[in-house]
Amino acid sequence: MNNKKDSQFELGKTNRLFMKLGIIGSGFVGSTAAYAIMLRGGASEIILIDKNKERAEAEAADIRHASPFVHHVKVYAGDYSDLEGAKMVIVTAGVAQKPGQSRLELMNQNAAILNDIMDNIIYYVPASLMLIATNPVDIMTHLATKHAEKKGISPFKVFGTGTTLDTARFRTLLGNYMGVDPAHVHGYVIGEHGDSEVLTWSIVDIGGFPVEEFAALRNKKFDDPVKQDIDDQVRHAAYKIIKGKGSTYYGVGGAISRIVDIIEHDHRAFITICTPVKEIAGVKDVTLSMPHLVSSEGVLATLPFRLNEQETEALRKSAQTIRENIDKLKID
Repeated sequence: MNNKKDSQFELGKTNRLFMKLGIIGSGFVGSTAAYAIMLRGGASEIILIDKNKERAEAEAADIRHASPFVHHVKVYAGDYSDLEGAKMVIVTAGVAQKPGQSRLELMNQNAAILNDIMDNIIYYVPASLMLIATNPVDIMTHLATKHAEKKGISPFKVFGTGTTLDTARFRTLLGNYMGVDPAHVHGYVIGEHGDSEVLTWSIVDIGGFPVEEFAALRNKKFDDPVKQDIDDQVRHAAYKIIKGKGSTYYGVGGAISRIVDIIEHDHRAFITICTPVKEIAGVKDVTLSMPHLVSSEGVLATLPFRLNEQETEALRKSAQTIRENIDKLKID
């Protein structure tokens, strides 16, 4: 796409749909997401925007130099005005989580940053889809959605990465334990992307079998200590990674790449992104993760499913935690 005023989609010689997208923030998460998208061939054009223009240019060049080995993707550093024609804008900018720090502690700093970013996105590409990856992602997505609604933009066009990565961690750990490809493990992490998230053990299935039945068939021990060990590894994964190497970025970069792929090819897939809901488990007007049906147009529907009493109560507490922090920001 040589002309920045081209339409959002362009039919290429290989009969693929190509997508232009922007990434706000070229730190570890933003640049890793751009690299993962390039590896997947998930866009024809990626613009990196960062207040540190030199960093954005360096990351863009490094990624661009790798493209001949995989997919031809035009990657460059730019300004908000370069977003014109973008189908999707991904927001990764913000203060990074430090060792021992919870995602919620980032709230006030990143809320101020996000407001300015949203103003620019809405000014230049009001029709684009907007994916929020800045932590705490549930609250930042709530803020972004409310900001967009005031400008007349549908809330279904703004959503966050939510527990997409947590769900992947859950399926990976359970698949590894059971000796099964995680792609055949169906289970979700819902609620907050954080300490109060909920692993939905009661509805997990593997290859069509309830997890307990599958474990019995495979002669695998599957009791409360096994569940608790997997729960702890999922819930505290980020803390361990941050303690060991300073930040997390490969996992979330992969999650962002997967979401972009769903948008580009209109897969209409169920993923645990976060988006506002009117009420969940008795808590009103809160943004949290549930399995949502996502297409090239944004969020189409929320998947209702049955939870047991314990999980429902845990979801209520998770939703209440998010709601209480939203109230502190006074963003409604």
